[in-house]
Amino acid sequence: MLKIYNTLTNKKEDFRPIDPNNIGIYVCGMTVYDFCHMGHARVLVMFDVITRHMRRNYPNVQYIRNITDIDDKIISRAIENNEDIYSLTNRFIDAMHEDEKALGVLSPDIEPRATDSIDQMIDMIASLSEKGLAYQGKNGDVFYSVRKFKDYGKLSGKNLDDLVAGARVDIESNKKDPLDFVLWKKAKPNEPKWSSPWGEGRPGWHIECSAMSTHFISNHFDVHGGGMDLTFPHHENEIAQSEGANDCKFVNTWMHVGFVNINDEKMSKSLKNFFTIRGVLDKYDGETLRYFLISSHYRSPLNFSDTNIKSAKSALKRLYIATKGFSSGKEIDAQVGKHFEYEDRFNAALNDDFNTPIALSILFEIAKQVNIERSKSSENAKSLAQLLKKLGNYLGILEYDADKYLQQGSELSEVEVSIKINQREEARASKNFAMSDQIRDELLTLGIILEDSIDGTSWRRK
Repeated sequence: MLKIYNTLTNKKEDFRPIDPNNIGIYVCGMTVYDFCHMGHARVLVMFDVITRHMRRNYPNVQYIRNITDIDDKIISRAIENNEDIYSLTNRFIDAMHEDEKALGVLSPDIEPRATDSIDQMIDMIASLSEKGLAYQGKNGDVFYSVRKFKDYGKLSGKNLDDLVAGARVDIESNKKDPLDFVLWKKAKPNEPKWSSPWGEGRPGWHIECSAMSTHFISNHFDVHGGGMDLTFPHHENEIAQSEGANDCKFVNTWMHVGFVNINDEKMSKSLKNFFTIRGVLDKYDGETLRYFLISSHYRSPLNFSDTNIKSAKSALKRLYIATKGFSSGKEIDAQVGKHFEYEDRFNAALNDDFNTPIALSILFEIAKQVNIERSKSSENAKSLAQLLKKLGNYLGILEYDADKYLQQGSELSEVEVSIKINQREEARASKNFAMSDQIRDELLTLGIILEDSIDGTSWRRK
């Protein structure tokens, strides 16, 4: 049975879906005012792995990941750039889609934008107002009354008295309580605005995800996720809004992806210590980056460095080398079934709170066995290599032809390497072994490794 660590209960639990035939997953997506960074990449990739695995076990998994395309940061950046918010957000949405494609991330089933969901937000705020959980402040903003929701703090473990002690108190506060948070912001000059029962304005950030998740899935659904930094206040506020408006439990299982760190400090745009996905992709291919991101358990901190990504690159290359020379595995050989113990252990690792490091270790066991079997049984080696590729594909890696992947990044073009190989073969045919060795050594200095076999000479990058 699938077990998932639930942030709400702080323990690993058996996953028992509300309806096994219809599972809903909602993940908080990006605020699109800049390029996505490596912290975003980790959320994108890990929930891609999670949904891929769940779809192997359940017939219908609906994955929703929203886009925040209206908020203070977006408005500020648009003003800085002297452009309207829609051209700004559309540009960065396109960039996000390019990044996720490079990382092998499958598109969510639905990707709602906040600006297309204003009606649902207004309806939820109206419901909260009718129940006495929301009020309009002196400045025209609408606030959520935190103390009227008795379970506030149940996700993050925050204590209201401690929060009050740490809260910033305005001398002329528009709130009734410093803990209250905004649901609707009164329109300011030259800002985007929508009509509402409380006057023209725009939504606060937290209400977006409450409205979109309940609208596109249901008032009560299975899994809600995002980065660990969203646990408080964003997800805590979502619970207060959703359960306050709908009078039922909001989400059964809360999942949070750990931070990407730089020098033991969280990577983020606010700290200005972030690396954009596309900046990293200028140096490394997308599958190497994906491997790096799944090499640690999703809840653990992940230390970003060139050294660690180079290690991931080397590890992924070892897996590709094991599949080299065998068919793609699109039609799995009948013999693959006899290696069921590997697949059983692989599935068990992913069923244990999506333990990708253990799943990867099993891939290396298979790769080692492939290399042993090459010299003994070509059929056994072939079926193991196909299994390796099949299981790797479940994680979104080993998606490419091994020869093509291993030839990436060479200083020489494929045509230039082929010419050198032909020259070497001519030298060998004329028994000019000194010239043959010279060509091999010359290619090696350029990062090209030649591999001779009964089928001829192939090559890969060093």
